[in-house]
Amino acid sequence: MDAVKKELTRKSKASRQDQRGKLISLACVTLIMLVVLPILYMITSKGLATFFENKMSIVDFFTKQVWNPSAKPQALVGALPMIVGSFSVTVLSALLAAPFAIATAIFMVDIAGKRGRKILQPVIELLVGIPSVVYGFIGLTVVVPFTRTVFGGTGFGILSGTFVLFVMVLPTVTSMYVDSLKAVPQFYREASLALGATRWQTIYKVIIRASIPGLLTAIIFGMARAFGEALAVQMVIGNASILPSDLVSPASTLTSVLTTGIGNTVLGTLPNNALWSLALVLLLMSLVFNLLTRFIGKKGAF
Repeated sequence: MDAVKKELTRKSKASRQDQRGKLISLACVTLIMLVVLPILYMITSKGLATFFENKMSIVDFFTKQVWNPSAKPQALVGALPMIVGSFSVTVLSALLAAPFAIATAIFMVDIAGKRGRKILQPVIELLVGIPSVVYGFIGLTVVVPFTRTVFGGTGFGILSGTFVLFVMVLPTVTSMYVDSLKAVPQFYREASLALGATRWQTIYKVIIRASIPGLLTAIIFGMARAFGEALAVQMVIGNASILPSDLVSPASTLTSVLTTGIGNTVLGTLPNNALWSLALVLLLMSLVFNLLTRFIGKKGAF
């Protein structure tokens, strides 16, 4: 009896493999937490040092327009121009990319068929894989002269940054919206057509409306990428830490100021801490974008 009981209670090979898989997954999650948490702590502690150690005003940081942390005798850490610049290029590029992404995704899923997807999908994947420096160089040699000729000004500014980011976020938004359109149940299309709706009526009144949560999620992901983009925007926006008066005047973003200034400061000084405060703003905005996508995803689940 004891031998039978032992044989019946002995773990099978599949059960042991399942247990090993759980342990490996737990170890990977633990490793990720051990990497991410110190990064979060470092950015948060250094970002808050501007206000708690250097005694700078949080209100002035978000409302003042002059950025000169090295000024004597009183440092000036007004981040409003960079915040406005970041949000401007992010929102404008997302608004510009949305209609193109919608049209491309609908064409790939509901019009072109498998042959069209085989042609367009590699093109979109190619755009995703192009390095940021290439986009920036194209923007510097093509977009900036075009903006200068057509819209006036120096060519450097929010408008040029918007055009570059539009191309960069378009494949991201398109790919995610394609997945959202594929997730719309097929019987939605069949029911609409059975009721006498045309293909365009089905696309506009049924498919697009059913996939709006996925579209919003795709746009927010595109905005998250645009908000954190550094090199390409830095090359075309002008890097002037002043509040932009129009779309064709030189401006700056949080990332452009970070990348140009972090190598010229000493760790622990006010200029360095102020840059870490900009990094903390970027971190918080990334968190906001992630929370928005999770909220929209839960509300729009089929």
